[in-house]
Amino acid sequence: MSKKSVVNRNKKRIALNLKFANKRAKLKKMVMDKKLSLEERFKAQMKLSKLPRNSSKIRVKNRCEITGRSRGVYRKLKISRIMLRQLSLEGKVPGMVKSSW
Repeated sequence: MSKKSVVNRNKKRIALNLKFANKRAKLKKMVMDKKLSLEERFKAQMKLSKLPRNSSKIRVKNRCEITGRSRGVYRKLKISRIMLRQLSLEGKVPGMVKSSW
């Protein structure tokens, strides 16, 4: 189980990412546009740098929805490998059974 503060910090980052996603995308597009003048591109870069760092998508960490574990998390299910195994042994994951050969 992760610390609550770490999980809450990640949730805050997710919220900031959703809030600033459109603005960040527009500014990045302006910075990469070669048709604009160098001055306009520089201004867009400065506006981009003024945005909160935690609003960047790269700063969001994939965490288990149940335990908050950061490692070994399946993207599709949003749960860690340990919880996936535990839930499948309890029969709570449809179609998943313990293998035997």
